[in-house]
Amino acid sequence: MKPKKDNSTFLQKKRLRLSLLKEIEHPIVFETHGGTGKLYQACYSTIKTGVVCEKDPKKTGVLGKQRKHWFVYECDCISAIKHGVGGQIGINLFDLDPYGEPWPIIDTILGNDYYMPKILAIVVNDGLRQKLKMNGGWSVRSMEAVVKEFGNNYLYPNYLEICKHLIISKALDAGYALKRWTGYYCGHANQMTHYAAILER
Repeated sequence: MKPKKDNSTFLQKKRLRLSLLKEIEHPIVFETHGGTGKLYQACYSTIKTGVVCEKDPKKTGVLGKQRKHWFVYECDCISAIKHGVGGQIGINLFDLDPYGEPWPIIDTILGNDYYMPKILAIVVNDGLRQKLKMNGGWSVRSMEAVVKEFGNNYLYPNYLEICKHLIISKALDAGYALKRWTGYYCGHANQMTHYAAILER
């Protein structure tokens, strides 16, 4: 069964992003899931250039009209990141809002040489915890190592701890250290997880 989308956390998402922007001197943003542009309007409208991806053609049209000086792509964000889209403009903040698990996207960001600023920020709206509550962790590839080490029942109550551990580990492999971290559960029954990381070379 596909987890329901939880749209109740917009204010928390906005606050987290505005707080993160204060930590980045010249933010250049890559939004992996643009939607209808609400987060852009609330957080990024003063940023002169950036990248946004969206697979829905109707939404992409809205985003194109909304942000005249951004690069707007109607595509899957992982494909765009694999090809280094936005690397030439110095992307230093990735905003992930996939409604499901973010880990394949994070792996793609940190697994190539296109995005290597001294300071790299990543902010995430992570919907995987809802699936973990239904004991679905065993079927999620990105959770395989954690399930093998701790068991399926460990994932749901400790997911935020797992997120921080994974970010530190993946950042280290990419030549970064975790400089700052914040995270919390939110949404219906605390099934959503928000977190932000600042990584430094």
